[in-house]
Amino acid sequence: MASTETRRIDKEKTCPGLGLFYTMLSALFFSVASLFLKKVEDVHSVEASAFRCIFQMMFVLPGLIYYKTGFLGPKGKRVFLFFRGLLGSGAMILLYYAYQVMPLADATVITFSSPVFTSLLAWIFLKEKYSPWDLLFTLFTITGVVLIARPPFLFGSKVAGIEGSYADHLKGTIAAVASAISAASTLVILRKVGKSVHYFLSIWYYAVIGLIVCVIALSVMDVWTLPHCGKDRFLLILIGLFGLGGQIFLTKALQIEKAGPVAIMKTMDVVFAFIFQILFLSHLPTWWTVGGALCVVASSCGTVIRKWRKSSKEAKQTEI
Repeated sequence: MASTETRRIDKEKTCPGLGLFYTMLSALFFSVASLFLKKVEDVHSVEASAFRCIFQMMFVLPGLIYYKTGFLGPKGKRVFLFFRGLLGSGAMILLYYAYQVMPLADATVITFSSPVFTSLLAWIFLKEKYSPWDLLFTLFTITGVVLIARPPFLFGSKVAGIEGSYADHLKGTIAAVASAISAASTLVILRKVGKSVHYFLSIWYYAVIGLIVCVIALSVMDVWTLPHCGKDRFLLILIGLFGLGGQIFLTKALQIEKAGPVAIMKTMDVVFAFIFQILFLSHLPTWWTVGGALCVVASSCGTVIRKWRKSSKEAKQTEI
Protein backbone atom coordinates (compact mmCIF):
# COMPACT_ATOMS: atom_id res chain seq x y z
CA MET A 1 0.00 0.00 0.00
CA ALA A 2 2.75 2.41 0.99
CA SER A 3 4.92 1.32 -1.96
CA THR A 4 2.03 2.03 -4.36
CA GLU A 5 1.74 5.56 -2.96
CA THR A 6 5.51 6.02 -3.27
CA ARG A 7 5.48 4.86 -6.90
CA ARG A 8 2.65 7.28 -7.69
CA ILE A 9 4.55 10.24 -6.17
CA ASP A 10 7.76 9.22 -8.01
CA LYS A 11 5.80 9.10 -11.27
CA GLU A 12 4.47 12.61 -10.67
CA LYS A 13 8.02 13.86 -9.96
CA THR A 14 9.02 12.92 -13.53
CA CYS A 15 6.56 15.52 -14.89
CA PRO A 16 8.46 18.86 -14.88
CA GLY A 17 6.58 21.75 -13.37
CA LEU A 18 3.67 19.67 -12.04
CA GLY A 19 4.40 20.65 -8.44
CA LEU A 20 4.42 24.34 -9.35
CA PHE A 21 1.17 23.88 -11.27
CA TYR A 22 -0.38 22.32 -8.15
CA THR A 23 0.87 25.32 -6.15
CA MET A 24 -0.78 27.75 -8.56
CA LEU A 25 -4.04 25.79 -8.32
CA SER A 26 -3.73 25.92 -4.53
CA ALA A 27 -3.29 29.70 -4.65
CA LEU A 28 -6.29 30.00 -6.97
CA PHE A 29 -8.51 27.87 -4.72
CA PHE A 30 -7.52 29.77 -1.56
CA SER A 31 -8.10 33.10 -3.32
CA VAL A 32 -11.53 32.03 -4.58
CA ALA A 33 -12.44 30.95 -1.03
CA SER A 34 -11.41 34.39 0.30
CA LEU A 35 -13.43 36.08 -2.47
CA PHE A 36 -16.54 34.10 -1.49
CA LEU A 37 -15.95 35.12 2.13
CA LYS A 38 -16.05 38.78 1.04
CA LYS A 39 -19.38 38.08 -0.70
CA VAL A 40 -21.00 36.55 2.40
CA GLU A 41 -23.11 39.21 4.09
CA ASP A 42 -24.72 37.86 7.28
CA VAL A 43 -22.12 35.39 8.58
CA HIS A 44 -19.50 36.17 11.23
CA SER A 45 -15.90 35.28 10.33
CA VAL A 46 -15.73 32.84 13.27
CA GLU A 47 -18.79 30.98 11.98
CA ALA A 48 -17.23 30.76 8.50
CA SER A 49 -14.09 29.36 10.15
CA ALA A 50 -16.21 26.72 11.92
CA PHE A 51 -17.62 25.55 8.58
CA ARG A 52 -14.08 25.33 7.19
CA CYS A 53 -13.03 23.16 10.17
CA ILE A 54 -16.01 20.83 9.64
CA PHE A 55 -14.98 20.27 6.01
CA GLN A 56 -11.39 19.63 7.09
CA MET A 57 -12.58 16.99 9.57
CA MET A 58 -14.75 15.28 6.96
CA PHE A 59 -11.74 15.02 4.66
CA VAL A 60 -9.14 13.97 7.23
CA LEU A 61 -11.17 11.35 9.12
CA PRO A 62 -11.07 8.71 6.32
CA GLY A 63 -7.30 9.36 5.96
CA LEU A 64 -6.69 8.74 9.67
CA ILE A 65 -8.59 5.45 9.44
CA TYR A 66 -6.82 4.44 6.22
CA TYR A 67 -3.30 5.14 7.51
CA LYS A 68 -4.12 3.88 11.06
CA THR A 69 -2.51 6.89 12.71
CA GLY A 70 -4.92 7.06 15.66
CA PHE A 71 -6.61 10.28 16.78
CA LEU A 72 -4.22 11.52 19.48
CA GLY A 73 -0.74 10.88 18.07
CA PRO A 74 2.46 9.89 19.93
CA LYS A 75 2.44 10.78 23.64
CA GLY A 76 5.55 12.93 23.42
CA LYS A 77 4.13 14.98 20.54
CA ARG A 78 0.60 15.70 21.76
CA VAL A 79 1.45 19.02 23.41
CA PHE A 80 3.07 20.24 20.19
CA LEU A 81 0.09 19.01 18.16
CA PHE A 82 -2.29 20.81 20.50
CA PHE A 83 -0.49 24.14 20.08
CA ARG A 84 -0.16 23.52 16.34
CA GLY A 85 -3.95 23.12 16.20
CA LEU A 86 -4.60 26.11 18.45
CA LEU A 87 -2.26 28.50 16.62
CA GLY A 88 -3.18 27.19 13.15
CA SER A 89 -6.90 27.58 13.71
CA GLY A 90 -6.29 30.96 15.36
CA ALA A 91 -4.44 32.09 12.24
CA MET A 92 -7.40 31.04 10.08
CA ILE A 93 -9.99 32.83 12.26
CA LEU A 94 -7.92 36.03 12.35
CA LEU A 95 -7.37 35.88 8.59
CA TYR A 96 -11.08 35.43 7.91
CA TYR A 97 -11.83 38.42 10.13
CA ALA A 98 -9.25 40.52 8.25
CA TYR A 99 -10.82 39.51 4.92
CA GLN A 100 -14.21 40.77 6.09
CA VAL A 101 -13.15 44.20 7.38
CA MET A 102 -10.40 45.31 4.99
CA PRO A 103 -9.63 45.10 1.24
CA LEU A 104 -8.88 41.58 0.02
CA ALA A 105 -5.45 42.44 -1.41
CA ASP A 106 -4.37 44.27 1.77
CA ALA A 107 -5.19 41.31 4.02
CA THR A 108 -3.56 38.80 1.65
CA VAL A 109 -0.35 40.81 1.38
CA ILE A 110 0.05 41.19 5.15
CA THR A 111 -0.49 37.48 5.83
CA PHE A 112 2.07 36.70 3.12
CA SER A 113 4.73 38.07 5.52
CA SER A 114 4.61 34.77 7.42
CA PRO A 115 8.02 33.45 6.14
CA VAL A 116 9.79 36.49 7.62
CA PHE A 117 8.20 35.91 11.02
CA THR A 118 9.05 32.19 10.74
CA SER A 119 12.76 33.03 10.48
CA LEU A 120 12.54 35.32 13.51
CA LEU A 121 10.66 32.76 15.65
CA ALA A 122 12.97 29.93 14.55
CA TRP A 123 15.92 32.03 15.73
CA ILE A 124 14.25 32.61 19.11
CA PHE A 125 12.90 29.12 19.83
CA LEU A 126 14.91 26.72 17.63
CA LYS A 127 18.25 28.60 17.83
CA GLU A 128 18.47 28.76 14.03
CA LYS A 129 20.81 31.36 12.53
CA TYR A 130 19.35 34.86 12.04
CA SER A 131 21.56 36.81 9.64
CA PRO A 132 21.68 40.53 8.81
CA TRP A 133 19.78 39.66 5.63
CA ASP A 134 16.95 38.25 7.75
CA LEU A 135 16.88 41.46 9.77
CA LEU A 136 16.74 43.51 6.55
CA PHE A 137 13.85 41.40 5.24
CA THR A 138 12.03 41.87 8.56
CA LEU A 139 12.41 45.65 8.34
CA PHE A 140 11.16 45.62 4.73
CA THR A 141 8.13 43.59 5.84
CA ILE A 142 7.34 46.06 8.62
CA THR A 143 7.64 48.88 6.07
CA GLY A 144 5.19 47.08 3.78
CA VAL A 145 2.68 46.58 6.59
CA VAL A 146 2.94 50.28 7.56
CA LEU A 147 2.29 51.31 3.93
CA ILE A 148 -0.85 49.16 3.90
CA ALA A 149 -2.05 50.18 7.38
CA ARG A 150 -1.28 53.88 6.72
CA PRO A 151 -1.52 55.13 10.33
CA PRO A 152 -2.94 58.69 10.55
CA PHE A 153 0.05 60.04 12.50
CA LEU A 154 2.20 59.31 9.43
CA PHE A 155 -0.26 59.66 6.53
CA GLY A 156 -2.76 62.21 7.84
CA SER A 157 -6.36 61.82 8.99
CA LYS A 158 -7.80 61.20 5.50
CA VAL A 159 -6.83 57.66 4.47
CA ALA A 160 -7.91 56.67 0.96
CA GLY A 161 -8.58 53.20 -0.43
CA ILE A 162 -10.02 51.53 2.67
CA GLU A 163 -13.33 49.76 3.23
CA GLY A 164 -15.55 51.25 5.93
CA SER A 165 -14.00 53.16 8.83
CA TYR A 166 -10.31 53.46 9.58
CA ALA A 167 -10.93 51.77 12.95
CA ASP A 168 -12.08 48.61 11.12
CA HIS A 169 -9.12 48.88 8.75
CA LEU A 170 -6.73 49.07 11.71
CA LYS A 171 -8.43 46.10 13.42
CA GLY A 172 -8.13 44.12 10.18
CA THR A 173 -4.44 45.02 9.90
CA ILE A 174 -3.76 43.87 13.47
CA ALA A 175 -5.71 40.65 12.82
CA ALA A 176 -3.77 39.98 9.59
CA VAL A 177 -0.40 40.53 11.31
CA ALA A 178 -1.47 38.30 14.20
CA SER A 179 -2.58 35.68 11.65
CA ALA A 180 0.84 35.80 9.95
CA ILE A 181 2.63 35.42 13.31
CA SER A 182 0.34 32.53 14.32
CA ALA A 183 0.94 30.80 10.98
CA ALA A 184 4.70 31.29 11.43
CA SER A 185 4.47 29.81 14.95
CA THR A 186 2.67 26.81 13.47
CA LEU A 187 5.52 26.22 11.01
CA VAL A 188 8.08 26.43 13.80
CA ILE A 189 6.12 23.80 15.78
CA LEU A 190 5.91 21.56 12.71
CA ARG A 191 9.69 21.86 12.31
CA LYS A 192 10.07 20.83 15.95
CA VAL A 193 7.77 17.84 15.47
CA GLY A 194 9.49 16.87 12.21
CA LYS A 195 8.28 13.90 10.18
CA SER A 196 7.46 11.75 13.20
CA VAL A 197 3.76 12.73 12.99
CA HIS A 198 1.61 12.02 9.93
CA TYR A 199 0.39 15.08 8.03
CA PHE A 200 -3.26 13.99 8.38
CA LEU A 201 -2.92 13.94 12.16
CA SER A 202 -1.60 17.49 12.12
CA ILE A 203 -4.62 18.66 10.08
CA TRP A 204 -6.94 16.68 12.39
CA TYR A 205 -5.74 18.64 15.44
CA TYR A 206 -6.07 21.85 13.44
CA ALA A 207 -9.69 21.09 12.51
CA VAL A 208 -10.88 19.66 15.85
CA ILE A 209 -9.33 22.35 18.07
CA GLY A 210 -10.36 25.04 15.59
CA LEU A 211 -13.97 23.85 15.71
CA ILE A 212 -13.95 23.79 19.52
CA VAL A 213 -12.49 27.31 19.65
CA CYS A 214 -15.07 28.56 17.13
CA VAL A 215 -18.01 27.02 19.00
CA ILE A 216 -16.83 28.53 22.32
CA ALA A 217 -16.25 31.95 20.72
CA LEU A 218 -19.64 31.92 18.98
CA SER A 219 -21.38 30.89 22.21
CA VAL A 220 -19.70 33.71 24.15
CA MET A 221 -20.49 36.28 21.43
CA ASP A 222 -23.96 34.79 20.90
CA VAL A 223 -23.75 35.07 17.11
CA TRP A 224 -24.19 31.39 16.14
CA THR A 225 -27.00 31.47 13.56
CA LEU A 226 -27.50 29.79 10.21
CA PRO A 227 -27.51 32.35 7.39
CA HIS A 228 -31.03 33.43 6.45
CA CYS A 229 -30.11 33.79 2.80
CA GLY A 230 -29.76 30.66 0.67
CA LYS A 231 -26.93 32.33 -1.24
CA ASP A 232 -24.88 32.74 1.95
CA ARG A 233 -25.38 29.06 2.85
CA PHE A 234 -24.21 28.06 -0.62
CA LEU A 235 -21.18 30.35 -0.34
CA LEU A 236 -20.25 28.81 3.03
CA ILE A 237 -20.22 25.36 1.42
CA LEU A 238 -18.06 26.68 -1.43
CA ILE A 239 -15.67 28.33 1.07
CA GLY A 240 -15.21 24.95 2.77
CA LEU A 241 -14.76 23.07 -0.53
CA PHE A 242 -12.32 25.55 -2.09
CA GLY A 243 -10.36 25.88 1.15
CA LEU A 244 -10.09 22.10 1.29
CA GLY A 245 -9.10 21.94 -2.37
CA GLY A 246 -6.37 24.51 -1.81
CA GLN A 247 -5.01 22.47 1.10
CA ILE A 248 -4.99 19.27 -0.99
CA PHE A 249 -3.17 20.86 -3.96
CA LEU A 250 -0.61 22.49 -1.64
CA THR A 251 0.05 19.13 0.03
CA LYS A 252 0.49 17.42 -3.35
CA ALA A 253 2.84 20.21 -4.48
CA LEU A 254 5.07 19.77 -1.42
CA GLN A 255 5.18 16.01 -2.02
CA ILE A 256 6.75 16.33 -5.48
CA GLU A 257 8.49 19.73 -5.43
CA LYS A 258 11.04 21.41 -3.16
CA ALA A 259 9.70 23.84 -0.57
CA GLY A 260 11.62 26.83 -2.01
CA PRO A 261 10.01 26.94 -5.47
CA VAL A 262 6.61 26.17 -3.94
CA ALA A 263 6.90 29.10 -1.51
CA ILE A 264 7.92 31.45 -4.35
CA MET A 265 5.04 30.29 -6.56
CA LYS A 266 2.68 31.02 -3.67
CA THR A 267 3.16 34.70 -4.50
CA MET A 268 0.31 33.98 -6.91
CA ASP A 269 -1.92 34.35 -3.82
CA VAL A 270 -1.17 38.08 -3.92
CA VAL A 271 -1.63 38.29 -7.70
CA PHE A 272 -5.02 36.58 -7.58
CA ALA A 273 -6.09 38.78 -4.64
CA PHE A 274 -5.38 41.95 -6.64
CA ILE A 275 -7.14 40.57 -9.73
CA PHE A 276 -10.24 39.46 -7.81
CA GLN A 277 -10.42 42.72 -5.87
CA ILE A 278 -10.43 44.74 -9.09
CA LEU A 279 -12.68 42.48 -11.21
CA PHE A 280 -15.25 41.21 -8.71
CA LEU A 281 -15.19 43.71 -5.84
CA SER A 282 -14.71 46.88 -7.96
CA HIS A 283 -12.09 48.16 -5.55
CA LEU A 284 -8.94 49.62 -7.07
CA PRO A 285 -5.88 49.25 -4.80
CA THR A 286 -3.96 52.41 -3.95
CA TRP A 287 -0.32 52.94 -4.82
CA TRP A 288 0.43 52.64 -1.10
CA THR A 289 -0.98 49.10 -1.16
CA VAL A 290 1.04 48.25 -4.29
CA GLY A 291 4.21 49.59 -2.64
CA GLY A 292 3.48 47.64 0.54
CA ALA A 293 2.84 44.51 -1.49
CA LEU A 294 6.20 44.84 -3.26
CA CYS A 295 8.01 45.24 0.08
CA VAL A 296 6.31 42.24 1.70
CA VAL A 297 6.54 39.91 -1.33
CA ALA A 298 10.20 40.82 -1.96
CA SER A 299 11.05 40.19 1.70
CA SER A 300 9.21 36.86 1.83
CA CYS A 301 10.73 35.66 -1.45
CA GLY A 302 14.19 36.77 -0.31
CA THR A 303 13.80 34.84 2.95
CA VAL A 304 12.63 31.71 1.14
CA ILE A 305 15.38 31.86 -1.51
CA ARG A 306 18.09 32.24 1.15
CA LYS A 307 16.76 29.27 3.16
CA TRP A 308 16.38 27.19 0.00
CA ARG A 309 19.95 27.88 -1.19
CA LYS A 310 21.31 27.18 2.28
CA SER A 311 19.50 23.83 2.54
CA SER A 312 20.60 22.89 -1.00
CA LYS A 313 24.26 23.58 -0.14
CA GLU A 314 23.97 21.55 3.08
CA ALA A 315 22.41 18.65 1.15
CA LYS A 316 25.27 18.69 -1.39
CA GLN A 317 27.89 18.73 1.36
CA THR A 318 26.17 15.76 3.03
CA GLU A 319 26.27 13.81 -0.24
CA ILE A 320 30.00 14.54 -0.61
